[in-house]
Amino acid sequence: MSKIERVILIVLDSVGVGHLPDADQFNDRGAHTLLHIYEHLGRLDLPNLCSLGLGKIAAIGCAASENIGCYGKMREQSRSKDTTTGHWEIAGIVVDTAFPTYPRGFPAEIIATFEKRIGRHTLGNYPRSGTTILEELGEAHLRTGCPIVYTSADSVFQMAAHEDIIGLNLLYDYCRIARHILTGRHAVGRVIARPFRGHPGHFERNNAARKDFSVAPPAETLLDRLNDRGLFTAGIGKIGDLFGHRGLSAEIHTRNNDDGVDRTLASIQAYRDQSGLIFTNLVDFDMVYGHRRNISGYAQALESFDRRLPEIFAAMSGRDLLILTADHGYDPTYAAHTDHTREYVPLLIYGEKIKKNVDLGIRSTFADCGQSIADLLGAGKLNHGDSFKKDIL
Repeated sequence: MSKIERVILIVLDSVGVGHLPDADQFNDRGAHTLLHIYEHLGRLDLPNLCSLGLGKIAAIGCAASENIGCYGKMREQSRSKDTTTGHWEIAGIVVDTAFPTYPRGFPAEIIATFEKRIGRHTLGNYPRSGTTILEELGEAHLRTGCPIVYTSADSVFQMAAHEDIIGLNLLYDYCRIARHILTGRHAVGRVIARPFRGHPGHFERNNAARKDFSVAPPAETLLDRLNDRGLFTAGIGKIGDLFGHRGLSAEIHTRNNDDGVDRTLASIQAYRDQSGLIFTNLVDFDMVYGHRRNISGYAQALESFDRRLPEIFAAMSGRDLLILTADHGYDPTYAAHTDHTREYVPLLIYGEKIKKNVDLGIRSTFADCGQSIADLLGAGKLNHGDSFKKDIL
């Protein structure tokens, strides 16, 4: 039996650690989320992350002489840099073809079909940030009742609606209709419901009620494998949405990063006597700070998470393993575009029974993480990835 019976996997959404060798193909040469936040502010106070080895993979002024964990970096093999493919690759799927994007908006026939299905006209249909689109079209939405459709540099079909005009359940129904339409060559990675509140000049997105409708994974994932073998699989945050609500024994939605940590701690307690995986996504780094180019806010979010790490350490038992990683980068200082950045992601590992201060090097795919979890929990071989189990135990 493996020394490890339970894994806590936390994805720090968009926390990248330097551009990948193929970054030129994505117009991302020179991007480095963590380093550039540190250089812009002149400081980052992350003592607990540094104790796990973060300073050994990013020169952010905290290289500890002795680390309590194992550390390394992982390279993405999938031909994309979005949230869905990043999480899928962590779970053992490498996607060879990027999801479609729509820099000039969705084709007229897609919008016409969607409007016919929902019985309403739409507003927008162009790339914008979520806050800017409300400034531009929020008042027209209140006046006409037409939902706002927009996209971004990501493969997303986003729909914004005021909760007093189009209720949450109806907005979710509209998103399900869009998901049904957007298939084949138009199979975007995610359809996202973006409810908002307030009045002109003071609109506010209700991020807690955001809901993602992702395309289904094209093959078996780590979650499927664990679930099929009777191990528990708890998805916290938007994990359930990203995996098409497949392979999970529990889906736990969250309001923000702190709530995500709270739910993770609660799950550690709730599943204390079971074997399996707690899989958490902390989205605020990306959604609240990266996309809004809020450098100081991003740094504060990193420091806030770092301050909560001791709670996670204390909650863990000797049979637990903690893995911290990311799904892509989002350098908020990067001037070439306002999109995710093609970067390495951190690999930080902690547990009572693992070796200390071990350099795991540069892993050739995010899938090494998933394969290692499968190996640790006795779930066999995934389609992609090489296990680092023997390196850490």
